[in-house]
Amino acid sequence: MSSKKKTITRLDSNYMQQYDAYIDRQMRKKQRLIRRLVLFSIIIAIAIGSMAAYHFNQRGLQAEKLEQYEQLEEELTTLKKEEANLSEEIELLKDEDYVLDIARTNYFFSKEGELIFKLPDEDPSY
Repeated sequence: MSSKKKTITRLDSNYMQQYDAYIDRQMRKKQRLIRRLVLFSIIIAIAIGSMAAYHFNQRGLQAEKLEQYEQLEEELTTLKKEEANLSEEIELLKDEDYVLDIARTNYFFSKEGELIFKLPDEDPSY
């Protein structure tokens, strides 16, 4: 094989001009298609990213609300127990004997003929 350069001359016919125009149109179509696909991909990526951020934000908010709900449930059970204890105490305070016993133990009231001795709470030093 020889290293001669082959030279081909291009014919300037109507067919060749039409063919060149067809090739240019095809290249422009391909470029427009690539640009549209890139633009569409960017829009889709932005949409997915924003949805993912919104989703994670909502999950954090839900976890916070769930924790708050559990704390309020605990507080509710505590308040219900306290309410039950206070209702029981109200019922007991309606009884005159119970009130007299409380007055005798806390305020040193005595029955007739009864003597009350107050003992020190401290331990002796000996």
